[in-house]
Amino acid sequence: MKQAIAARRDLGMGEGKLAAQVAHASLKAYEHTTEDARSEWKRGGQKKVVLGVDGERALFELQERAKVKGLPTGLIRDAGHTQLDPDTPTAVAIGPESDDRVDAITGDLPLY
Repeated sequence: MKQAIAARRDLGMGEGKLAAQVAHASLKAYEHTTEDARSEWKRGGQKKVVLGVDGERALFELQERAKVKGLPTGLIRDAGHTQLDPDTPTAVAIGPESDDRVDAITGDLPLY
């Protein structure tokens, strides 16, 4: 079991902003996961990987591919209080779900 979080590289987010967006996405997808999957993921150490995408379109395409396959997702849009304009899509989490199902969607993405 793992979770993949894809964050936009094109926004130039600072390290703190990136960390916050990744954390928001992780929690949002977790909230859309079944209780059994949550428990299994917790027992396995809550494995996560942070990946990079270039652009808003790539973020939405990832989310759509995951939804079509029935994987939990969490797309984050920034509130606009600091570095970004309000409603800017920043990150999407996929899973927690089995490694192979997550990799089928995100396996070709580079690490952030």
